[in-house]
Amino acid sequence: MKFLDEAKVYIKSGDGGKGCVSFRREKFIPLGGPDGGNGGAGGSVIAECVSGLNTLIDYRYQQHFKAKRGEQGMGSSCYGKSSPDLIMQLPVGTQIFEEDKETLIADLTKVGQKVVLAQGGRGGLGNEYFKTSTNRSPRESTPGEEGVEKWLWLRLKLMSDAGLLGMPNAGKSTFLAAVSRAKPKIADYPFTTLNPQLGVVYIDKKEFVLADIPGLIEGAHEGVGLGLKFLGHVERAGILLHLIDGTQDDVAGAYKTIRKELKAYSAELAKKPELVALNKCDALTPEEIKEKSAALKKASKKKIWPISAVTGDGVKEVLREMMKVIEKMRKEEKHAD
Repeated sequence: MKFLDEAKVYIKSGDGGKGCVSFRREKFIPLGGPDGGNGGAGGSVIAECVSGLNTLIDYRYQQHFKAKRGEQGMGSSCYGKSSPDLIMQLPVGTQIFEEDKETLIADLTKVGQKVVLAQGGRGGLGNEYFKTSTNRSPRESTPGEEGVEKWLWLRLKLMSDAGLLGMPNAGKSTFLAAVSRAKPKIADYPFTTLNPQLGVVYIDKKEFVLADIPGLIEGAHEGVGLGLKFLGHVERAGILLHLIDGTQDDVAGAYKTIRKELKAYSAELAKKPELVALNKCDALTPEEIKEKSAALKKASKKKIWPISAVTGDGVKEVLREMMKVIEKMRKEEKHAD
């Protein structure tokens, strides 16, 4: 299924019910006092974070969500019934923005998390409410409050333990296909991957989720190429695997370009743990691997992992190192919770 990461929806909370004007009229009590009840509250629109969902596909086909209005108040001091809230179930990792797509309302990161998106209108007041010692027959009531209506943007970011970074054609899709059962599109031209792909990686009887993010180019943080849309997806990855195409001439320059885009987009993203791998080593001589690894090490100040996603050379060692970091992060998260 094509990954759907964005949807625009219209929401409206329920109006409050009207208050009632009524007087008690019974045999032998011809001049009974006011007994008009208050109206009920309208239903609120609430977003709930649930497990078992991984796309926003449902919100493409149903875009309007309206909660019901509260019941009107009635005579004999009967209050109107409040309407139930309308619950929008959303997957973990969904962000909710105002219509401008910039103002963040909520970030759903944990199952069970709930956020009120539109508060239901309060019920109107019946004439019984306005009874005083000096005004014993009020004919006054109030209508219920109107509900809140607005358009919102839902944006789902991939929830992955690790993310693949690199220039277009760095071999990210090949790597993901080699280490998981994911079947991303693979071809020898830039921007083969147009949508983020997820794969579950198994190593030493353990597993983690790896996301293949479309290739980044210079200016991506300003929206150039596939730009901002996909830089956002790696924000939630715990560790980044930075793949460098070993067959290109300037491997250090390619590394610096991606790091520059990460820092320009988000300082937090740039601080994430990172492994640097020199890919496509099956097409290089031992001398070239040594030379390009040295250039990369100088540029990144990190250990360089020479690998080949095609032949599998060096891949397991990188996965084991990633698993170590991910397990450490999982323990820290569990301890924090």
